[in-house]
Amino acid sequence: MKKNLNDEYYMKIALELAKNAEGYTAPNPLVGAVIVKNGTIVGKGFHAKAGDNHAEVNAILDAGDRAKGGTLYVNLEPCCHYGKTPPCTEAIVKAGISRVVVAMKDPNPKVGGKGIEILRKAGISVDVGILEEEAKILNEVFIKFILTGLPFVALKAAVSLDGKIATAKGESKWITGIESRKFVHWLRHKYDAVLVGINTVIADDPMLTVRLEGKSKLRKPYISPVRIVLDSRCRISENAKIFDNLSSQVIIATTNASSYDKIKRVEKKGAKVLVLNDENGKVDIGDLLKELGRLGITSILVEGGSQVHGAFLHKKLVDRVYWFISPMIIGGENAPSAVGGAGVERLSDALRLSKIEVKRFEEDICITGVV
Repeated sequence: MKKNLNDEYYMKIALELAKNAEGYTAPNPLVGAVIVKNGTIVGKGFHAKAGDNHAEVNAILDAGDRAKGGTLYVNLEPCCHYGKTPPCTEAIVKAGISRVVVAMKDPNPKVGGKGIEILRKAGISVDVGILEEEAKILNEVFIKFILTGLPFVALKAAVSLDGKIATAKGESKWITGIESRKFVHWLRHKYDAVLVGINTVIADDPMLTVRLEGKSKLRKPYISPVRIVLDSRCRISENAKIFDNLSSQVIIATTNASSYDKIKRVEKKGAKVLVLNDENGKVDIGDLLKELGRLGITSILVEGGSQVHGAFLHKKLVDRVYWFISPMIIGGENAPSAVGGAGVERLSDALRLSKIEVKRFEEDICITGVV
């Protein structure tokens, strides 16, 4: 397709509109839409949450009669099936839209090109692939979940210049600065769940909630994630802070090595306990991801310690990394590094990141990329 700078310009607006709803739409994708007529934007919309109008419908409602003869820009193929809302293709045809520009086809097998075909049969011109890569990155969570049924896994680590996550005595608060920590709280809002290991809970007694002042772009409260603890023998204290605030669900992932009585006491605290297969005395995290997918959890932010990071990376279960680096040097052979386990023997076997972005938060640097 010939590159059209106007198409890219309006698609960027659609992508930015979609981002307004980050953290609210799961299990649905992030979608924004713009209607342009005679070189002027006449309608805008985005999908705010599952069950609400889709982006295309909101843009059509915003445009009113001006939508007729206009061009609709949308970052994901319009749906053509009945779900909680009617098909967007019907609304587009009824509104008299003359052209539709789509960033990417919908990976959902219920759509998968059918929406585009319906629009073309209705006499609407459809172009596909404008800013496709940007659209895929925006909806990387949705794409993985809809195709595999497994949650998208993001791993976050905060390290010193020499790769340490704590001192030899276990002190880790705080390696990174305030702005970095604010961004991590936003990541907790963005992803469905946050996961840590039991050693982190014993050492730090975290709440794992979102603690951000103010409200989001939608002027709504930020959402705290489902909180998951890997605890193969159910060692968690019944007085842990994680049980103090049950506004978001707590899941304890354990194995048959845990006592029945302790499991029941933890359940009485309000937690959901998943008894899973064990792997070398630890929770089988592959089994855990399958179960979380069945529960409808589409994404996880792993904030574990060295061993948890090592386990996820060793099994190649991580999709994206957020690596915060603080300009300090801790030193010490006994100070833990960010990734435990055996590691790789050859550099050729090392995991590498692609699609890398670098952000700065005051003195800290965050490198993010796809594994």
